[in-house]
Amino acid sequence: MSTTSVTWWGHSTVWLADSGTTLLTDPVLTGRVAHLRRVAGPNPRLPAAPDAVLLSHLHADHFHLASLRMVPGSPRLIVPPGAAAFVRKTLGPGFARRCVELAPGAEIEVGALRVRAVKAAHDGGRGPWTRERALAIGFVVEGAARTWHAGDTGLFDEMSDIGPIDLALVPVGGWGPSLGSHGHLDAADAAEAVRRVKAAWAVPVHYGTLWPIGMGRIRPHMFHEPGTRFAELAGADVRVRVLTQGETLDVGRGE
Repeated sequence: MSTTSVTWWGHSTVWLADSGTTLLTDPVLTGRVAHLRRVAGPNPRLPAAPDAVLLSHLHADHFHLASLRMVPGSPRLIVPPGAAAFVRKTLGPGFARRCVELAPGAEIEVGALRVRAVKAAHDGGRGPWTRERALAIGFVVEGAARTWHAGDTGLFDEMSDIGPIDLALVPVGGWGPSLGSHGHLDAADAAEAVRRVKAAWAVPVHYGTLWPIGMGRIRPHMFHEPGTRFAELAGADVRVRVLTQGETLDVGRGE
């Protein structure tokens, strides 16, 4: 039986291997992003050049320019609408020529895989200090398995239209001692999300990796606990695997 392999490298960075094609999601490959420091796990060690990089939105912990420069090879950059102009401005025309903008509902073939953009309920701006904006999206990857990379999102009514999903890469926390309810999922909302998309398997991401410098003693449970808490709340209909950074899960379609 064909399998889909996912390796979690912390935060929202996942190496996805399916049907002979490899994808990298929201790469953060360094030990620091602005005021955030990598507190758990090693810096990612990519096994090869990916066929494509999936970038869900412009926030620096997902669209990290220094990390994009470190990705080997010349993979396609699959980005939300509006992001290609930002890439041209910050990384140059060579990177911009590799960009493919996908709006929700649009799709592209990458090797043996079909990558479709889906809705995400999240602010798409780069940050309050800039006017750079693009849509925030998620992705569904069709291969040996149907994999949902949610990016950053809150719950939304149409989420049930995304499923059924074989494997959900679902955000369950954040990178600091507070998590706003708008545009984010905590462990309880993430459990509801995987129910809505009818996920067979789920891997919690977007937690337990980055933390603000000097704030290690402030609400440490928000750093350590979201993954296991999500596993407790997800229910019997979904199998949850809480990975450590660098650990791999193999999933076969229909398992």
